[in-house]
Amino acid sequence: MAATMREGTFRAALVRDAVAAGPLTILDVGCGTGSQSVALADAAPHAQITAVDGDPDALARARARSAGRPIAWTQALAQDLPLEDDAMDCITASLLLHHLSPPTRLLALREMRRVLRPGGRLHIADWGRPQDPAMHLAFLAIRALDGRQNTADHAAGRIPQIIRDAGFTDVRSTGRLRTVLGTLELLEAS
Repeated sequence: MAATMREGTFRAALVRDAVAAGPLTILDVGCGTGSQSVALADAAPHAQITAVDGDPDALARARARSAGRPIAWTQALAQDLPLEDDAMDCITASLLLHHLSPPTRLLALREMRRVLRPGGRLHIADWGRPQDPAMHLAFLAIRALDGRQNTADHAAGRIPQIIRDAGFTDVRSTGRLRTVLGTLELLEAS
């Protein structure tokens, strides 16, 4: 992933943006093996970090990777977060949305909105509309792997509107990166 996705660049930007306002509580949705959660813990040692993923094996690897960092690892699905309303100052999700079916994606975003405090920020890194024919061609590999239905909204540039449809406001792109597999977009919303 580091070679094909410019992981160091997009993660650093996402983490920088997420911790800029000094959040006290951060939720990392779809944390996988914990790379982003660990980076968030290192960048905001004062924050309480909760990381959720539906895959118990990925969470086991994440726990091992965290090396004693105070991260609350929780097995849960993005569309059913085990948190109270308005519980988090900041929510991050990287490379999660394109794995979800369109109905599940909307449910997951609504759950993120539910647990985000008023004035809190959502930070997403995921596939965006291809910038040019080369990026369109590159994105065909992701579309084949993750399904045309799951990636159609990404290819058409509809993810910002879906975030709005889930109840977020002030949705904006904070960056776009060319990668070997397509255009990666960084989005922020409140």
